[in-house]
Amino acid sequence: MLPRRHHELPPTAGLPLRPSDLLPGAPTLAADIAALLDTPPLQLECSGTAALLIALTTLREMQPQRGRVVVSAFTCPLVAIAVQQAGLELQLCDLRHGHYDMDPAALRAACDERTLAIMPTHLAGRVADVDDALAVARQVGAYVIEDAAQALGARRDGVSVGLAGDVGFFSLAAGKGLSIYEGGLLLARDPSLRERLAHTAARLVPRRPGWEWKRHIELLGYAALYRPWGLRLAYGNPLRRALRRGDPVAAVGDDFPLTIPLHRVGRWRQAVGAHAAVRLPAFLDRLSAQAQRRLSRLRQIGGVEVFDDDDGARGTWPFLLLLLPDRQRRDAALAQLWPSGYGVSRLFIHALPDYAYLAGIVPAQDVPHARDFAARSLTLGNSPWMTEADFEAVCAALEAVLR
Repeated sequence: MLPRRHHELPPTAGLPLRPSDLLPGAPTLAADIAALLDTPPLQLECSGTAALLIALTTLREMQPQRGRVVVSAFTCPLVAIAVQQAGLELQLCDLRHGHYDMDPAALRAACDERTLAIMPTHLAGRVADVDDALAVARQVGAYVIEDAAQALGARRDGVSVGLAGDVGFFSLAAGKGLSIYEGGLLLARDPSLRERLAHTAARLVPRRPGWEWKRHIELLGYAALYRPWGLRLAYGNPLRRALRRGDPVAAVGDDFPLTIPLHRVGRWRQAVGAHAAVRLPAFLDRLSAQAQRRLSRLRQIGGVEVFDDDDGARGTWPFLLLLLPDRQRRDAALAQLWPSGYGVSRLFIHALPDYAYLAGIVPAQDVPHARDFAARSLTLGNSPWMTEADFEAVCAALEAVLR
């Protein structure tokens, strides 16, 4: 096992907050991000999952005769929870073999006149194949919702992700490229749909000062501890306790409550995000350049498959997503790297049908490619705090396992 790093590296590369970000200011976060991304107006919600819930509720009201939402079988459990809370039925779509995108044949088999929406996922900041989802959606009369929770700032052919489909959403959760601890942004091309989304939010989202004060305290803690010296307390020690008790779901943070809280984001957190957003483009450029250098090194390790952008795409790089040849060698690598403080982790522990606590929400379904992806994948943090020596230590551990 690698010696434990003195200071903990994060599993995702979030933009660190500065003391000046915490000063009062104009609550212009949504408008500022829309200007940075060159999108239509964005709608700010209290989380990415809340944004998804509002989108699903709105689309259901537009087509009440439809009730199924087709999602990737390897995605965040919060997606399944949002579908259930919206009163809709989850339909899983298996992956392409060895890839994060939905399998085209499985997607077509999953969709019919009951399908309300298809959700391609820009996983790990990589730009998903939205065109295929759009083609299928047009055939059956469904909508496309782009899950861009991990891809704020990603583009296809110079246009922000989230605008190819009918609706898209980003996450501003802890550890994301830009964070207000919890937050989400909704976007849509069509002005009438944007108006409907805003009306749904005005109707469903209450003012809950207690929740917002809780988020204030959490954001202050995040601003203080999202540093290598603070992450051991906030992230590393809880991770290792969960691993010692054999609970990888808790270790990676996949154990979510089954109800999504809804509340309005206050002026102060909006101002914090607006202050930090000024630095976001340069930060994303720095992460992209670092990722490209490190992908070249990882490709030299036989047996490691790394995911990069397709032609025309420019994703974001919160972390590097890798596939190893089999579960045994992936687990051997994780046994060394996961508890050692180098920012190595797993994206999601299971394919959606395999989370015990989602048994009443996710249908039992055979999704072999999603299960294989869960069994062979790991993530490598792309934080600027990871030095070249740290990265080489991780590469050496991978080489030793795969030799």
